[in-house]
Amino acid sequence: MHVPIYILWLIKEIFSAGYQVAWAGLRPAAGYDPVIVRYPLRVTSDWQIFWFSTSITATPSTLSLGLREPAEPGAPRILLVQAAFGSDPAEVMASLADMEERMAPHVKSIDHGMPGQGPTTTLDPRYYQYPTDRRPRKEKK
Repeated sequence: MHVPIYILWLIKEIFSAGYQVAWAGLRPAAGYDPVIVRYPLRVTSDWQIFWFSTSITATPSTLSLGLREPAEPGAPRILLVQAAFGSDPAEVMASLADMEERMAPHVKSIDHGMPGQGPTTTLDPRYYQYPTDRRPRKEKK
C-alpha cells in the first residue's frame, strides 16, 4: 500500500520544489547555494537504488550524480546528490533520508549516523562539499 502513497507524495514534492525553484528564479537574490552530499544508502537492491535516485532527479533542484561502491566491506553504497539549495547540508541529508523511508519503509531502523536516519543532527564535513569557491574575492586595484 505504500507505493501509491509514495507516488502521490512524490508528485506533491515535485510540484512543491518546482514552485520553490521558480520563485527563487524570480528574486534578485535567488538563494542558490549548491552542495554535493555523499548519502550512505539504506536501500540495497539495484531496483530500489534506481527508483530512489530517479525520484531525487525528478525533484526540481536536486540531481543524482552517481553511485560509489563501499570503501570497506560491510559499509553502505554512497549516492552522490547535488542540491541547488544546500546552505544546510544536514537538512539536505535529512530530506533524502525522509524520501528513502517513504519509498522503502523497511529501512527506517537502519542508521548510518546521518541526519534523518536516527538521532544525529550534525553532519561531518567529509560527507559534503560546495562545488563553488566560497572564499571572499579580492578587490582588483
